[in-house]
Amino acid sequence: MIFLIDHNLKGHALVFFGSIASQGWLDIVPIKFVTFAEIDLSIDSDDRVVWRLAQKHQMILLTANRSMKGEDSLEQVMREENSSVSLPVITVGNADRLLSDSEYRGRCVESLIEIVLDIDSYRGARRIFIP
Repeated sequence: MIFLIDHNLKGHALVFFGSIASQGWLDIVPIKFVTFAEIDLSIDSDDRVVWRLAQKHQMILLTANRSMKGEDSLEQVMREENSSVSLPVITVGNADRLLSDSEYRGRCVESLIEIVLDIDSYRGARRIFIP
């Protein structure tokens, strides 16, 4: 599974991915984190562009703070364009704790792996908050 890492989680993603790897999950589940820069996506892209690109390339957007107001907000885009086959957006509930609290980070890893292992059950869910 490929995760598109929102620009606001770039540093956090390194720590998060390290936890996934250190727990041995990469030996069982293929997971890749991709940044905006790696796919030539501007950090100024509106939520509609980001969501559509993630869906087109079958990537799950991992974020902490996408907008919930406005016609191109992530919430509005999902309301208008989400379908039963759309991949969910995963939102980290507390990005600061992801960095500073290993127990919290571990729960985030568990939640993320659960989603990946049963991804078809989560299609169409729009947004999932972890942990």
